[in-house]
Amino acid sequence: MGENSTGSVASGKGAHAPGQDQPAAADAAPGDGARKQGAAALALGALGVVYGDIGTSPLYALRETVIAANGATEGAVLPAHFAPGIVIAVLSLILWTLTLIVTIKYVVIVMRADNNGEGGTLTLVALAQRAMGRRSLVLFLGMAGAAMFFGDAVVTPAISVLSAVEGLKLVTPVFEQNPNYILWIAIAILLLLFGVQSHGTARVASWFGPITLVWFIVIGLLGLLHIADDARVLHAINPLSGVRFVMDHPGVSLAVLGSVCLAVTGAEALYADMGHFGRKPIQSAWFFVVFPSLALNYLGQGALVLADPSAMENPFYKLAPGWFLLPLVILATAATIIACQAVLTGAYSLTQQAIQLGLMPRLEIRHTSETQHGQIYLPRVNAILRIIVIALVLGFQSSSALAHAYGISVFGTMIMTTILTYFVVWRVWSWKAWLAAAMMAPFFVIEFAFLAANLMKFFQGGFVPVFLAGGLIFLMATWVKGNGILFAKTRKVDVPLVELVGMLAKSPPHKVSGTAVFLTSDPETAPTALLHNLKHNKVLHEKNVILTVKSADTPRVPDSERVAIEPIAEGFWKVRLTFGYMESPNIPRGLAVLRKLGFKFDIMSTSFFLSRRSIRPAAQSGMSLWRDKIFIALARNATDATDFFQIPTGRVVEVGTQVTV
Repeated sequence: MGENSTGSVASGKGAHAPGQDQPAAADAAPGDGARKQGAAALALGALGVVYGDIGTSPLYALRETVIAANGATEGAVLPAHFAPGIVIAVLSLILWTLTLIVTIKYVVIVMRADNNGEGGTLTLVALAQRAMGRRSLVLFLGMAGAAMFFGDAVVTPAISVLSAVEGLKLVTPVFEQNPNYILWIAIAILLLLFGVQSHGTARVASWFGPITLVWFIVIGLLGLLHIADDARVLHAINPLSGVRFVMDHPGVSLAVLGSVCLAVTGAEALYADMGHFGRKPIQSAWFFVVFPSLALNYLGQGALVLADPSAMENPFYKLAPGWFLLPLVILATAATIIACQAVLTGAYSLTQQAIQLGLMPRLEIRHTSETQHGQIYLPRVNAILRIIVIALVLGFQSSSALAHAYGISVFGTMIMTTILTYFVVWRVWSWKAWLAAAMMAPFFVIEFAFLAANLMKFFQGGFVPVFLAGGLIFLMATWVKGNGILFAKTRKVDVPLVELVGMLAKSPPHKVSGTAVFLTSDPETAPTALLHNLKHNKVLHEKNVILTVKSADTPRVPDSERVAIEPIAEGFWKVRLTFGYMESPNIPRGLAVLRKLGFKFDIMSTSFFLSRRSIRPAAQSGMSLWRDKIFIALARNATDATDFFQIPTGRVVEVGTQVTV
């Protein structure tokens, strides 16, 4: 720990501003896999991975919003004389929220802020830090956005699977009379989903796109078939319908906005998964498939409820004829499982980025595919998510109850994205500050209103993502601050590397053949492992490499920029290996690039010296004693540096030291 930790950010290329010259590949297909596939195949893949979450929102969004607007209880029948105004207003709010937040903000604006084709909250952090320096505000916004995403990642699987399985109540009264059956079926599906994560999604991922395409076609057709039930529903296309309702019923409007947000869950995935598919395929899938299908389905549900208020019990499944109900439940369950998989994949990817950017301790990362770089699995993250998701299902017991836990994390993440995008537009795209603010301020106002509305549901379940996000922000802040204190303390007692090399030149110790690689986070000071090797073994290798591993602010680093080598003196070299924040550090593979630079060495005659620090709390430090202990616990549970950097275990020598923080 300590000397072997990564997290410093190196400079690099990346952000694309509108109007600037940029490679076509970065626009249409930035990822490695994207370059090898056609636009249609990428758009199909995006349907399964990117749009699974937002695509299953019609299962519950309209129902919960209309019920909230009418002040009714779950399953209540809407009064016929009041239903038309409520339904039309709610539909208008849903359709225009999809238009403003998803279409204009994410699809049109935010997806332009890519980092060599990659997107996501931490990508915005990397871009903003490059332009503004490692500002604490930017770092905090990134922590908050990442933490809020994890809040979304635990609620989405629970509410999605529950809402799909609840359709069985309409198939047979057995499930209506025994609601526990729904719970256990949902839990069984979730346990299976989390259980297969370690095997990767390579084998089934090819089915995600086609199944989701069928899902969108089906929900679009079901909605289209019912629009004629009541033509008044078309008034919802007019944004004034929703605006008038908000102005006429300001008290009820907060409750309505707190449920309208259910329609835009998963919007962040459009940006976060951009590197896997490219900007244009994701945009094409939205404009030609997803948005039309969602709009038709919501309008169809609204027309059905206007014609028959009793359909409010479950307007989505009421769209289907009796003979198609069971197949629709099966298709919905498959779609929600795909949606959950997309969220879990995003959680793994975000965790990897946070580790590389120094916001979290090292965790075990397993690659589940030899060909797809982005398919990874983090056992600890998977285990934590599984426990929390199952607890939510058992605790809330229905999708309607879980709807209260949704929204805060969704719009919390969106607000962080809006603020970070403002910094990128201002400093990276070089827009004037007032112009950047004018573009992003409307989204901030809208999202803040949604967040405020959802905070009203805090005690009904909204506290879950808030507490989870707050805890994660605290842990990340503790990790960053603890590492800073540790680095500052060890720097005071460290020996300058140049000074040590000069002393060894005057009084050389006994030399042995082979190469020694000493890992350190500070190449200007002598690694502790080197000092202890000289002190206890009294030997020096013929070739000594002082190795520093850096994380770039770009998603991936080409081999041509992977290695930097600098000779210090006879037998000593400084080497810096740079990995992108989407890459898993592989030191042996990185050092192999040295051969192309003329530095010859044999991995089988190379020893890697690592310093394993035993950290003890100090009476006086930059943090309180109890927070010191949390930092120490995080450090102890970090994955071993040997495994994290993929160093052959038989070539590693670890030297233990004790430090205080």
